[in-house]
Amino acid sequence: MKIIISGGGTGGHIFPAIAIADEIKRQRPDTEILFVGAEGKMEMERVPKAGYEIVGLPVVGFQRKFTLKNLLFPFKLANSLIKAITVIRKFKPDVVVGVGGYASGPILEMGMRLGVKGVIQEQNSYAGVTNKILGRKVHKVCVAYEGMDAFFTKNKIVLTGNPVRADISAVTISPEHAKIDLGFDPNKKLILLIGGSLGAKTLNEAMREATDFLKNRNDVQVFWQCGKIYIDEYSVSETAKLENVKISAFVDDMKMAYTAADIVISRAGALSISELCLVAKPCIFVPSPNVSEDHQTKNAMALVNKEAAVLVKDIDAKSDLLIKTIEILDNSAKMSQLAQNIAKLGKPNAAKEIVAEIFS
Repeated sequence: MKIIISGGGTGGHIFPAIAIADEIKRQRPDTEILFVGAEGKMEMERVPKAGYEIVGLPVVGFQRKFTLKNLLFPFKLANSLIKAITVIRKFKPDVVVGVGGYASGPILEMGMRLGVKGVIQEQNSYAGVTNKILGRKVHKVCVAYEGMDAFFTKNKIVLTGNPVRADISAVTISPEHAKIDLGFDPNKKLILLIGGSLGAKTLNEAMREATDFLKNRNDVQVFWQCGKIYIDEYSVSETAKLENVKISAFVDDMKMAYTAADIVISRAGALSISELCLVAKPCIFVPSPNVSEDHQTKNAMALVNKEAAVLVKDIDAKSDLLIKTIEILDNSAKMSQLAQNIAKLGKPNAAKEIVAEIFS
């Protein structure tokens, strides 16, 4: 069997794509897999590191605000469609899988025209533009949220969840031992604040604003992942120098951090939410306002409406985030409710179910 997996632009698209490829290889090691991404984007680096071949297309996204780059859009799209035809005719795939992002558009479009079977994997609760357009043409759409018939034909939809790294919920040690391994006091509650690989400015500012508050709560600890572009600025801050705060650009062992955490503060990207559902920890989401269609708020509200998470608006985070977090930490009944309800939403077999649809 030959399969093309296309898409990328962000980790939220790339990591599910790699998880799907890994599961395909686990089930059928002789399958040939080719990735197709956008030239210059992070998939061109991450996919080869994961052990897969990738071809880049010159496709670019269309900017919602007027910019001179938009003048090049039709030419790069046309060039990408032509190159996609060449890739498909040379590789001869049985199935083309799109994981979202504009990079998946040309290869799925040309695949459908050339008679190849097509599958889309939509991570978010609000479908992306490329997936909405191509959803009319593909054979199956694997989704992570209910109510996606607002965007796709109902009989094409399969509720699978989002594929995440296989070991994320394979806990082998206690939270206390995980805290010790990370350099924290095992007898104190731990807040894990994760802003993603680049970091989240609002979350970092919320930490800085909470300096005096955290000074007076020595029974609480914070593992503050601030992101690589912010580490130089915030590592010398008064907040970072507090005894109960540990700052880091990255989290090297995400599984260990999740295990140690009593509560997690995070943006509301689809992949982050899927991981947090599996680790079943109380969560506070601060949706990014800088994403298309405000889809992170929609992602978070799908959990909030089931009392499985708490939402703090980005605009309120500087003043309210840490105070709200500790209020929840101090409320054992609320902590238990959030943990139990988010656990119900976990989809540990998402990759297997998506691969079953691809093979079918």
